[in-house]
Amino acid sequence: MPRLRTIGFAALAALFAPALFALDIPNAEPAANAAVPGTMNYVEGAVTINGQFLNQSSVGSAVVAQGQVLATTNGRAEMLLTPGVYLRLGHDSAVKMDSPDLTNTVVDVEHGHAAVEVDQLYQQNDIHVLEDSVPVQLVKTGLYEFNANRGTMVVFDGEAAALKPNEKFETVKKGHELNLADVTTAKPAKFDEASLEQTGLYRWSSLRSDYLAQANQQMAGYYGYGYGPGWYWDPWMFDYTFLAPYGFYSPFGWGFYPMGWMGGWGWGGFYGGYGGGFYGRGGFGGFHGGGGFAHGR
Repeated sequence: MPRLRTIGFAALAALFAPALFALDIPNAEPAANAAVPGTMNYVEGAVTINGQFLNQSSVGSAVVAQGQVLATTNGRAEMLLTPGVYLRLGHDSAVKMDSPDLTNTVVDVEHGHAAVEVDQLYQQNDIHVLEDSVPVQLVKTGLYEFNANRGTMVVFDGEAAALKPNEKFETVKKGHELNLADVTTAKPAKFDEASLEQTGLYRWSSLRSDYLAQANQQMAGYYGYGYGPGWYWDPWMFDYTFLAPYGFYSPFGWGFYPMGWMGGWGWGGFYGGYGGGFYGRGGFGGFHGGGGFAHGR
C-alpha cells in the first residue's frame, strides 16, 4: 500500500498561491455542460463514445447518453456517475450506459475491466453495475472492480449485492470477490488484495483519486453557505471534483476537504458557516485552522 504522506498547510499555500490570486473563480470559464451521470472527467489515449474518438477537450463536455457505449483500446477514461461516484475504464474495455437517471443509475460492463469509486451515497441513489447480465447494486461507499473478461467482481472496500436468478441477493463484503459468471452457485470468497493493488487499473485509479483530492483542496474554500454538495469544476486541473458538507477520505485514503474549508490557505475554520471539523482516520487529528493534512493509505 502507498505509505502515508503529510502535506502541511504552508506548503499547500506556497504551491497554489500564485494561481489562487491569478484566477477569479466566480467569473472563471466553466465546463461546457453541468455535470450529469455520464459526463467525461478524464481521457487518456484511444477513447470513444459510440465509435467517435474523444480528446482532452471532451473532458467536462462529452456525455455518454443512455444506450451509448464508452470504450477504450490503448487508453483509459473516467466518467462521472452520481455526485461522488466515479467509473474508471481500463485498457481494451467497454461500458454501456443503460440508465443515467440520478435515482436509477445503471451501467453495463460489456468487456474488459472497470473500477467504481463511491465517495458519497444518498438513500435515494440506486446504482447498479451489470456484468454477465447480473445486476450488482453498490450498497455502501467504497471501491469496486469489475472484470468482465473473467466474469468476476471484487470489493476492496464497501459492500455490494448481486441479484441471483432466484431473485435473491448475494451480499459481497469488503475483501471478497464473486464469480458473476456462475452467480447461481458461487459464493463470495477472499481474494489476494495485495496482488490486485499492483494492477494498472488500481494504481491509475488511486492516482486519479489523488488528483481529485488536490482539486478538492483548491476549490473547497470558494463554495460555502448557499451552495450544495456536488460536482464542481476546477479550472486549474480541468476536471470536476466532489465537494461535500463534511471532510472525508476516499477508499484510497486521499483526504477531501468539506465545502467552505479555508484552512489550507491559512484562514482557519469553515468559511460560510459549515462547522464541526474534519477528523482524519487513524489518529491524524482534527482540522481546526491549523496543522497538516495527512493522506494516502
